[in-house]
Amino acid sequence: MHSRSNCYLLDTSVILDNPANILTISQHNQNSVVITNVVLAELNSKKDDMRSEAGFRAREFFRLADDASGTPVETSALPSCLRHHANADDRYYKLALTFDRSLYSDATAPIDLYIIYREPYKIAASFHELKGLNDAKIAEIAHEYGLILLTNDIAFKIAAHIQGIEAQSIRNASVAHPERIDFSHLLYYSDLPETDLHSYTNFEQLTFIQEARSPSSEIYETGIQKYALSLNKRLEWCDFDKRFGEHFNEMLVRPINLDQKFYFTMLTHPQNYITVVAGATGSGKTLIALQAGLELYNDGIVDGIVYARNTVTSNDQQAELGFRKGDEEQKLGYFMYPLYAAINFTIEHQTRQSIDSQIEYTGTTNSVKRENATELFMVKHHIEVMDIAHMRGTTISRKFVIIDEAQNMTNATMKLIGTRMGNETRLVVMGDPRQIDHPFLSKRRNALVTLLNKAQHSDFVAGIQLRHTIRSEVATWFDNNL
Repeated sequence: MHSRSNCYLLDTSVILDNPANILTISQHNQNSVVITNVVLAELNSKKDDMRSEAGFRAREFFRLADDASGTPVETSALPSCLRHHANADDRYYKLALTFDRSLYSDATAPIDLYIIYREPYKIAASFHELKGLNDAKIAEIAHEYGLILLTNDIAFKIAAHIQGIEAQSIRNASVAHPERIDFSHLLYYSDLPETDLHSYTNFEQLTFIQEARSPSSEIYETGIQKYALSLNKRLEWCDFDKRFGEHFNEMLVRPINLDQKFYFTMLTHPQNYITVVAGATGSGKTLIALQAGLELYNDGIVDGIVYARNTVTSNDQQAELGFRKGDEEQKLGYFMYPLYAAINFTIEHQTRQSIDSQIEYTGTTNSVKRENATELFMVKHHIEVMDIAHMRGTTISRKFVIIDEAQNMTNATMKLIGTRMGNETRLVVMGDPRQIDHPFLSKRRNALVTLLNKAQHSDFVAGIQLRHTIRSEVATWFDNNL
């Protein structure tokens, strides 16, 4: 958008993206923000949809409108960009929207939103397409008033450009290049590993590789490597041989590669309370998180582990939670396979380590006994599963919380989760940004990449990408080629 004062006409898609876009676009009423009665009607038609994000956003808008001071306005009271093109047949209304300062740091004075009411629209008499009439009506207002159209509907944007209407998109939640987000760095040194850490946020992963010069002046790597985390602009060295050596709890599954070792270290670090991790299936996201949670539980740092996974399926509405057979616990169980797989792997590891464990967790080859063993393990270690939809109104304190499939969550859902975290709770948010099943999200617009992007600029959120996977060649091929 332009930095100078402008007059913007919003399409419905901009408000359904996030009603707070009005706050951003207005820039403290420096710009004029306008919608039409068509947009108001489209929002009204969406607000009763309790299953979609669009319905939630529409209700958020009307909550703002309900709290606003609204009044019809005369032409003389309109901003100049509307007043100069005012139509005697149009009517005007102004809402003074008040945004919650606790949620939006930019919120100050009420934001003016102008509504243009027009009935009938001229285009309606000559429009013969099966759909698109509402877009045509909005475009009619944009053209006559000389407004800048803001829409996230690409087809509408192209059609507006063809008609000579200035049209732009606003995607505040979009991360331009999520695949470039990285928190690991290779640094080379000769004598002592020194670096300026001012460009690093907390818990970025640093690998120092020593170099030397041969008698013929050729530089070669000595094979000596050191590992560290950046913390408060200083190096915190990681002795992984000691950390995961003979003193490591044999009943826990050891991290097996460098990514997993950094990951485990970050999850159990006393100064880290929020971790966001991206990685493909087989990278160890859930397994290592479970081991870290178990260590924290065994050490008395947390009182238990909570696992929540988004119940969005691969565009299969009949497979959603409400359509599953059984009670709520049975329905939720369908979505908890990653946790159960990690628990079963841990149980099998423990049976190989201890005779006591073999007695306690018998029957791993029998499906019924395996299920009993899993339930016993969860009870013993205070592990519970939770539906994200039921987090509203709760406070989770002194827990190790694992949020899975974050790539299928909106920022609003992630905000709901984050605001449920109580004192001494540690939160790990994980997912695979290439496995998007949510119909309204993309690899650039989802809660996982938003948090990853935040971690690049915040010392409060630790981020890590698990690049190494341990899985079948078939799975690897599909991951790399489709």
